[in-house]
Amino acid sequence: MELPKYILGDNTDFPNAIFVIHTDFPRFIINLEDDEVEWLEDFDQHDEKELELEMENLINEATAFYDREVARYED
Repeated sequence: MELPKYILGDNTDFPNAIFVIHTDFPRFIINLEDDEVEWLEDFDQHDEKELELEMENLINEATAFYDREVARYED
């Protein structure tokens, strides 16, 4: 199955949360309500340093994806 790079998720147990799931490496879920990130990968020390540099970009991409999706619903 081919998955999109980003998927929106919600859950009634977390009514204020807006989840964006990143399905490519490194896989993660971000809650846009508070920018908390849950990584779905295990990283070694080398990966963690590289990830710190990439994290801001990934969060910006996830936020841009959400904004694009919401704009499409509003149209």
